[in-house]
Amino acid sequence: MLDRGFHHDGSADHVSTLAPEPGETVTVFLRTPKEHRSGVHVRSTPDGEPHFTEAVVDRETEHEIWWRADVVARNPVTRYRFLLAGSPGSPGYRWLNGAGLHGNDVPDADDFRLVTYAAPPEWAHDAVVYEIFPDRFARSGARRALPAWAEEREWDDPVAGSGPATPLQIFGGDLDGVRERLGHIAALGANTLYLTPVFPAASNHRYDAASFAEIDPLLGGDAAYRRLVDEAHARGMRILGDITTNHCGDTHPWFQAARADKGAPEREMFVFGDEGLGYEAWMGVASLPKLDWTSELVRRRMIEADDSAVRRWIRFGLDGWRVDVANMTARLRGDDLTREVAARLRRAMVAENPDTLLVAEHAHDASGDLDADGWHGTMNYAGFTRPVWSWLRGPEVRLPFLGVPAPIPRLGGDALLATMRSFSARTSWRSLTHSWSLLSSHDTARIRTVCGGDPALVEVAAGLLFTLPGTPMIFAGDELGLEGAWGEDARRTMPWHHQHTWDTRTLTTYRDLVSLRRNEHVLRHGGLRWLHASEDALVFLREHAGERLLVLAARAPHDPVRLRLGSAGTPLYGSADLLPAQDGTHVLPSDGPAFHVWRL
Repeated sequence: MLDRGFHHDGSADHVSTLAPEPGETVTVFLRTPKEHRSGVHVRSTPDGEPHFTEAVVDRETEHEIWWRADVVARNPVTRYRFLLAGSPGSPGYRWLNGAGLHGNDVPDADDFRLVTYAAPPEWAHDAVVYEIFPDRFARSGARRALPAWAEEREWDDPVAGSGPATPLQIFGGDLDGVRERLGHIAALGANTLYLTPVFPAASNHRYDAASFAEIDPLLGGDAAYRRLVDEAHARGMRILGDITTNHCGDTHPWFQAARADKGAPEREMFVFGDEGLGYEAWMGVASLPKLDWTSELVRRRMIEADDSAVRRWIRFGLDGWRVDVANMTARLRGDDLTREVAARLRRAMVAENPDTLLVAEHAHDASGDLDADGWHGTMNYAGFTRPVWSWLRGPEVRLPFLGVPAPIPRLGGDALLATMRSFSARTSWRSLTHSWSLLSSHDTARIRTVCGGDPALVEVAAGLLFTLPGTPMIFAGDELGLEGAWGEDARRTMPWHHQHTWDTRTLTTYRDLVSLRRNEHVLRHGGLRWLHASEDALVFLREHAGERLLVLAARAPHDPVRLRLGSAGTPLYGSADLLPAQDGTHVLPSDGPAFHVWRL
C-alpha cells in the first residue's frame, strides 16, 4: 500500500472546514496504521515561522488510528504537514505532505494548504462541463451572409487542419444550433456548458475579438445568445463564456485607434515599440495584439466599468468565465500582474453575481497562480491530461505532446501517479477539485486518436476522468468517438445526421460514467487514497463519511493485485467480482484494458 497506510488529504473526512474564515481554527485528521503509536505533530508556518502542535488520538478502528490536531488559518494560505516520530528502537522522524511520505527533510512547496479566500460556488462541486466550439457543433438552418475573409464550407466537408484556410473556413454552426441540441447534452449527463468565444472576429475560432460588446451575428447575435442562456438555465444547466484577457484582435476598434494615432487614449492599452511588428502580440501573431494591464483604461474597459467586457456578460446571464491564456495575462518582461488582474476580475464578477466561477487556461504548472483571490481552478493539462495520455497512448501512436517538441511518451502507471501527485501537491485540495480534468480540448488531439482508435483504452481514460478528483470536462464529440491528431484537426463537425458513424460503445461509456459520478456523492466530494501503481494497473479509493469506492484502471492484462480490504465489494461499473484469497486478501481482476468500480 502506498505511503504505508499513512494518509491525509484536503477532503471533508480530513479537514473540518473546506472554507475557513481568516483566523479560524481548523481541525485536521491523519490516519496511521494501528501500530504507529509513537506520536504525531502538525507543523504549520503562521506568518512564516514554523509552529508545532501535538496531535491526539481521535478514534481507532480495526486497522487504523485517526489522529487530530488544530491548525489556525492565520494567513490567506496556511501550509501544514505532519511530523511522524520514530519508535524507541528506531529514532528519527518522517514527514507526510501532499507529495507523500518522506524519510528526509523536504521543502515547504508540497505542504498541505488551508485557503481563506472566498470559496468557489457550491454548484461547481457537481459540475460536468461540456465544451463546444460553436462553428462546428450544430447548424440551426439559418444561412447568413459571410464576411469577406470567410471561406464557406458544407457541414460534411473535411476540416483543413493546417494551412492558410484553417482559421477562415466557416461551417455555419450557431447558437440556436447549440440550443436545439441541448437534449443530447442533457442525455449525456453534462450540466455545464463552456463555449469557446462568441464575439465578432476575423476567424472561426474568435480568439481575435473585434468587439467584446456584442455577439457575433454569424452565430445569431445577442438574441440567439439570450435564447441559449435562458434555455440552458431552464434545464438547470450553467453556461460559461470564454474571454481573452491577454489580447484582443487587430480589427478591434481599440487597437485600430491606438495604431492610427499616437495621441489616442487607446494608445496606452497596448505596448508599441520599434522591433518586429512594432507592437507586442501573443506569441508574435500579428492578429493578436497584447493588452497592457498597467493601463487604467484596459482595467476599466475589460473589468471595472459597468459596461466592461467581464461585467456586461455576467449581468447578461453567464455563470462564469474560462480565461484564455490566463498564464500570460498581464505578464510581460518586468511586469507580472497576473494574480492582481485575476483578483480584480473575480471581484467584478462577484459584484454582478456572487455565484460565478472563474477558471484559467494554463497548460503547464499553474500552482503559482492558484490559491489566491483569483482563479478558482485551471484546465489541468499538466496534472491530468499529460499523465493520462502518457499512460494510455496507443503503442504505435506518434503525436505531438501539447506543445512539447517531442512525441507523447509511453510511460507506466507509476509514472502517471508520480506526475499527478507532484502537481496536485503544489495546490490546495480546493483548487485541485475545481480544476478541469480533460482528455481533449479544441487545442489538442482527440483522446480517441491518442489511444490509437481503441475504444477500450478510451473507456479507461473516461473512467479516470469521472472518478478522480477534479471537474470533468468533455470536448463535444469525444463521446461519439471523433478523432483528430492536433487541435485544428480535432475541430471537426458533429455528425448529427450520420449516426451510423457514432461509436455507440463509447457513447454508452460516457453516459454510464457521468451517471455514476452524479449518483455517487463520494466521487464528487470524497478524498483520494492511492493503493497501487504498476506498469499497467492503477488502484485507488475514493472515501467520504464511511463510504468507500474502489477503482481499478488497467491499460493491459497485468499481474493480479491483492489488497486487504476488510470486506467484499459490490460492482458499480464493470461486472467483475473481488475474489477472496486464503490469506485474507482480495484479488482484483487482471484483465485489460479494463475499468472497474466497486462499493466496499
